[in-house]
Amino acid sequence: MVGRRDVIGFCLAGLALAGCASIGAAPDDAALRAAVAGSQRAAANVARDGARHPYESLAFWGLKPGQTVIEVVPGGGYWTEILAPYAKATGGTYIAGVADLANPNLSAGARKGRADFEAKYADAATWGAIRYVGFGPVSGPLGAPGSADLVLTSRNIHNFLWTPGQFDKVMADAFAVLKPGGVLAVEEHRADPRPQVPEARDGYVATATVVAAAEKAGFRLAASSEINANPKDTKDHPFGVWTLPPVRRGAQPPAPVDPAFDHAKYDAIGESDRMTLRFVKPQ
Repeated sequence: MVGRRDVIGFCLAGLALAGCASIGAAPDDAALRAAVAGSQRAAANVARDGARHPYESLAFWGLKPGQTVIEVVPGGGYWTEILAPYAKATGGTYIAGVADLANPNLSAGARKGRADFEAKYADAATWGAIRYVGFGPVSGPLGAPGSADLVLTSRNIHNFLWTPGQFDKVMADAFAVLKPGGVLAVEEHRADPRPQVPEARDGYVATATVVAAAEKAGFRLAASSEINANPKDTKDHPFGVWTLPPVRRGAQPPAPVDPAFDHAKYDAIGESDRMTLRFVKPQ
């Protein structure tokens, strides 16, 4: 007989057991389905749903009405467009962990990026009252200790690994801000089964790297899902994960784009193979 611990282990190994996607599955959430289907979402983001599985991923992570959710480095706002209106509709709070304005060494580009992000989501009638917290190499806490229900970081961990100590800081900050029983939700480009390259410079991270850092911070791995797996991803692309959609890189920066580069092979692969992990702060 296969137990819960065995199912988690098989999922981490990439084996497609039925339990991988259903461990901890939540009841159907009409408000979440409405947020995913809502007209507030950009067409370009909706077009990616077949690769990113927003409803299934958020349900797997255990998102519930009325929660306080912190997204660390929301990027272009793929998840913001869903989580912010969902929080508004259900009486929750969405907090974006963005560029740390208190950092005197913060670049002008990063400051502008934060200003542009805040302007994009300023309409409270659509997005609710989004809150912001500074995040970066020397930033303070993500919030008051034990104040959040869920912390999400999506496709960011490879970037954190490029700055010494940053990944451990992220994990420690998330652990501190979560309530006992709170969830750390992780989506990341998955290097397995091949080894992770140094500092994950090609964008692919080993599952073991993530699990070890989370456990070091005090988290317990609760479940792993194959929702965002892509067996077509060979992970040996000339410009790393960014060769694939949606970036579709055709040259290594700062070299100019090669107009002769053939994207067809990589477009056929689609978006990357990704781990989808749920960690829990012990009670």
